[in-house]
Amino acid sequence: MTTDPATLQLGRHRVGRVGFGAMQLPGPGVLGPPRDPAAARAVLRRAIELGVDHVDTAQFYGPDVANELIREVLHPYPAELVIVSKVGARRDTSGRWLPAQRPDELRSGVEDNLRSLGVERIPVVNLRIHDGGSLPADQLVSLDDQLAAMTAMRDEGLIGGIGLSNVSLPQLDRALAGTEVVCVQNAYNIADRSSAAVLARCEERGIAFVAFFPLGSAFAADNPVLDHPGVVAVAGRLGVAPAQVALAGLLAESPVMALIPGTSSVPHLEDNLAAASIHLDQDARAALGIPVGGGWEAV
Repeated sequence: MTTDPATLQLGRHRVGRVGFGAMQLPGPGVLGPPRDPAAARAVLRRAIELGVDHVDTAQFYGPDVANELIREVLHPYPAELVIVSKVGARRDTSGRWLPAQRPDELRSGVEDNLRSLGVERIPVVNLRIHDGGSLPADQLVSLDDQLAAMTAMRDEGLIGGIGLSNVSLPQLDRALAGTEVVCVQNAYNIADRSSAAVLARCEERGIAFVAFFPLGSAFAADNPVLDHPGVVAVAGRLGVAPAQVALAGLLAESPVMALIPGTSSVPHLEDNLAAASIHLDQDARAALGIPVGGGWEAV
């Protein structure tokens, strides 16, 4: 268990538990330039001013747009900044999300990230796992072969640590049997705890669990997180925004939980980061479905 509830271990680095996800910096559909480039730059600058030391990105956000904005605004990077990227996917000319699971594609993905971020090594790179049932034949690559490619790049010094994204518990256990995994990045929020078993394994092993879509999917028509009755009730009682309650609730669930909410708005960024200071009493925890007395209490 961590000694400082405001931080956690992410590979070799100690970072704040609320970081910043760069997925919303590009244009609509995570494609092309931002609607308001000045606002996107302002969000990145303000994040660093407020102490954010964990930025999550990917070369295929844009493509290249998120990484190039990060490089333009933040390079040379602060010594304490941990940039986390991911490989295993790509975009085609129409913007479709496609798998890129072969070892040669994983290496190309890392090299693209190095180029667009302007670095010689990326602190952490997540391998984005895809559902094998929906993959074309040329993308049916074993997890062992993918991890071998990632391990080789880690040994070469191109990446500092290996993470896994969109991973099942059996896949995580198989990976842990062969290599060190420094973080897991799965969808997780108040309305979707389908990765609870993966989170539990991360707790057992002291692995950072980085929740993406902590406020619900940006691609969904409705939002079961912000409309969750418990979230709405607790927000009203505490006089804070529902999004802040949803984020604070996740932080209260586990000492290995980290969040990467994304936004292209400075006020929303400030609200998201302020969620780390919200204390949830037992009534609030119960309303949000957080186990009480389970060995971790938010402070």
